[in-house]
Amino acid sequence: MMFKARLGRAALMMSAATGAALVLGAANAQEDDTADEIADYAIDDDYDQDVIVVEGFARSIQNAVTTKRNADSIVEAVSAEDIGKLPDVSIAEALGRLPGLATQRVEGRAQNLSIRGLGPDFSTALLNGRQQVSTGDNRGVEFDQYPAELLQAAVVYKTPYAGLIGQGLAGTVDLRTLRPLEQSERILSTSLRYEFNGTDALNPDADDSGWRATATYADQNADGTFGWAFGAAYQGTPTQNERFNAWGYPPSFITPEGTVTIDSQRQIAGGDTPDDDSDDEFLSFDEYGAVIGGAKPYVQSNELERIGLIGIVEWQPVDAFSAAVDVYYTDFQEDQYLRGVELPLLWGGGPVVEAGTPVLDDGFVTEGVYSPVYGVVRNDFNRREAELFSAGLNTTYDLSETWIAEADIAYSVADREDQLIESYSGTSYNRGAAGGDPGNRLAFQRTEDGFFYFNSLNLDYGDPGSFVLTDPQGWGGGNTDPNTGNPLVQAGFINNPITEDELFQVEASLKKILENGFLEEVEAGVNFSNREKSRVFEQSFLTLPNGATEAPIPQEALLDEQAGMDYLGIPAQVTYDPRYLVDNFYVPLAVAGSSLNFPQDWNVEEEIWQGWIRADLDAMLGQVPLTGNVGVQVVHTNQTSSGIRIQPGEDVSDAGSIGANIVDVTDGDEYTDVLPSVNLIFSVTEETQIRFGAARTLARARMDNLNASLNLSLQPQFLGNPLESGQVYFNANGGNPQLRPYIADGVDLSVEHYFSPGGYVALAGYYKDLKDYVNESSSFVADFSQFLNEVPDDLVDDLGTTDGIVSGPTNEGDGEIMGAEFSFAVPFGDFAEPLRGLGVLGSVSYTDSEVTLTEGADAIQVPGLSKWVGNATAYFERGGFESRVSYRYRDEFLAEVSGISANRLFRTAKSEGIVDAQIGYRFEEGGPLDGLSVSLQALNLTDEPFITLDGDGSDERRVIDYQSYGRTYLIGASYRF
Repeated sequence: MMFKARLGRAALMMSAATGAALVLGAANAQEDDTADEIADYAIDDDYDQDVIVVEGFARSIQNAVTTKRNADSIVEAVSAEDIGKLPDVSIAEALGRLPGLATQRVEGRAQNLSIRGLGPDFSTALLNGRQQVSTGDNRGVEFDQYPAELLQAAVVYKTPYAGLIGQGLAGTVDLRTLRPLEQSERILSTSLRYEFNGTDALNPDADDSGWRATATYADQNADGTFGWAFGAAYQGTPTQNERFNAWGYPPSFITPEGTVTIDSQRQIAGGDTPDDDSDDEFLSFDEYGAVIGGAKPYVQSNELERIGLIGIVEWQPVDAFSAAVDVYYTDFQEDQYLRGVELPLLWGGGPVVEAGTPVLDDGFVTEGVYSPVYGVVRNDFNRREAELFSAGLNTTYDLSETWIAEADIAYSVADREDQLIESYSGTSYNRGAAGGDPGNRLAFQRTEDGFFYFNSLNLDYGDPGSFVLTDPQGWGGGNTDPNTGNPLVQAGFINNPITEDELFQVEASLKKILENGFLEEVEAGVNFSNREKSRVFEQSFLTLPNGATEAPIPQEALLDEQAGMDYLGIPAQVTYDPRYLVDNFYVPLAVAGSSLNFPQDWNVEEEIWQGWIRADLDAMLGQVPLTGNVGVQVVHTNQTSSGIRIQPGEDVSDAGSIGANIVDVTDGDEYTDVLPSVNLIFSVTEETQIRFGAARTLARARMDNLNASLNLSLQPQFLGNPLESGQVYFNANGGNPQLRPYIADGVDLSVEHYFSPGGYVALAGYYKDLKDYVNESSSFVADFSQFLNEVPDDLVDDLGTTDGIVSGPTNEGDGEIMGAEFSFAVPFGDFAEPLRGLGVLGSVSYTDSEVTLTEGADAIQVPGLSKWVGNATAYFERGGFESRVSYRYRDEFLAEVSGISANRLFRTAKSEGIVDAQIGYRFEEGGPLDGLSVSLQALNLTDEPFITLDGDGSDERRVIDYQSYGRTYLIGASYRF
């Protein structure tokens, strides 16, 4: 007997109520036993028992399980529940629930993907099988650029095969859109969702609610030879972020009088203790004696606006010929409003903890009073604008019954521009240098959440009359304003990086069908790609009119309402619009116009030829069917990088300044890699498979590491030091245009048992031997004698040596990574009819690594690697009602975050567990509301913060970043005509 369970779209997520809904819904839902309609997903022919044809979330699970079971390599898959509806609000979150995969949240959204413990630098993304450019600074795809509503599926290849172009070292993600000729009927669907954050807007000029809207249309002509599909998606998403940020935690002295100070010389020397007869207690770094050295907390409001468009045309006039054209476009803009008070403390060049106020707890100062504090009131604004376009043409022609030719041509391009505005105000210029400003007394106390609560004892940060536009800390010191010749007053700063990425590729292959009892077919092909990516980094100081050191805040810039940080003790701050000041008040000064000139621009171009041959297997090994493939891929690379370097210039008078000239430089390399691969699938029974994979894979070096630029810096504080000290006068740093890719030789083994179309259990293990691992901190000695004219004459005798240190990336590292994965999907209705519609799925993964950057060095923490990753989802669907609750966990890992001037940093992120829930109802077929679905979703129900730690993360008290994003809710409806 065939049953059809009409399972609605998953849509509300709620916390405790969802668990009750699973039980109550199972008891009260009415059964629908009609069997006059079959869902349009593929049911495996191996199942001859009666099947329950389902829709909604259970249908997406069945489609994903079928893809996993029928694949010729080890894969994981995500499938849409319906047209325009993946199981999660973003493709990144959907991928993050797959076995062995984890995501990192950026601005509250899942964005960066780690596969099997390796971060986004080690995997690649495809769209309909084609390589894609990235809007990021490097190769890693920012998945929030792809609207989930325009995707029908995603397949993650954990083991590659010859012919999988753009394969990554950790894995390859293939995003797939719908194909109109594969649809059994015309599709016309729309959806609308209202989105808001549980936290009100933290900035008065930002929104706290937004909308998502989608529309999809697909159809074909009467004889099914010509099909077309079009989709559009709009997203307006607000997020709020209460953020604490620490500069760090320097080691400190606790004097007999109870003050806390830092000895920079002893810190540099590695923490020497005072003489035995000293009464001072020195807390060395190794003993975790630490005090907060500065803070930059702020409230942040983000407004993301994205428009995505997709168009697909398919033509198959005869069975032997088909052609398809895909066009994809997205326009992405995100505005960030950031307001806070930067507090330079012990590392701020003056403030100390007052005598008698510090409280020491196990080598950590948990509270005290700093003075004098000259805080920098920040009113910042960031805008990111990005466009991504991708188009491709694919044709397939059956030359005969046994020969098939295929050709593909594709082009993709991405442009991104960031404008990062910093605006400063304070009580006086350069820490009260002119006198009359005694500074603020600021009490601090560590909270249970791990950040610090501040109490300003003699200054109201919300009083506009107490603050002026200025350079409160003298950050412009050492640089000169060429217009006035005076010291530079840095009242603000603008970083303006512009990134362009362009990729052209063409591919051709020829397949021979054999079916000789051992080989099913043999395919040979070639692919050529040309990729060019560049970044131009423009920077400007924001100075005050007429060379002033201080200026009143224009009344026109002040906002009627103020932002504040109640959560850490500063209820209000002076709040104004920095964009008004940029347009109407500030005097910009390009960084190149001052003595601060660090070239950061680069351009990388890669021409890659890839040829492959692959044999697909279909044989018998005794009584066991054997399928899979074996092949080899040859990759020839010609890479070039252009940038700027320094050559000696005229003599200069000031130590530390650089009078050298900037010259253009181009460098690169040419090399060939051979990548064999094999995938073997042993069908032990009709339900049980053993999969074995072995392959050599590669991941190309980051674009910024291939940068040909080299920067020269002079360190006068190290004059006279011997080379062995590692701290000398001459230093240079940059990229390495001759870097080779990371290489891994890996083996995989997976045992999978399938007990229904949507049910399975699997256990997998893998091992990767890593070679040519990039050491980004490598260094070597070079002779800098040609730069002697950069040393003032009166310091030449103190120089000590003309040798210096050049820092840059090399392929010195190697190591190994290994892990195990357990995954399952259990529809309980397979075991008992009363439980029909109820199910669970999930996975747990363990990963370990041993990677060293140089021979004999200690093992490093691999970026993106969490030892433990897990997720679980419980769901119920019947009679149009549906609900589910999901949990995903990842252990601590080395996260990539944005640092000063938008440059990347690595920080240890604490473990996190995130709970989402949703509930919805799909109205019955034939009724007046047929085709309508309503839903409610709740994301991050427990308000799980994103926390990064100082150093190696071993002391969780040393929190660097604490970000609380709040809960997000979506209420929506969709209609399918």
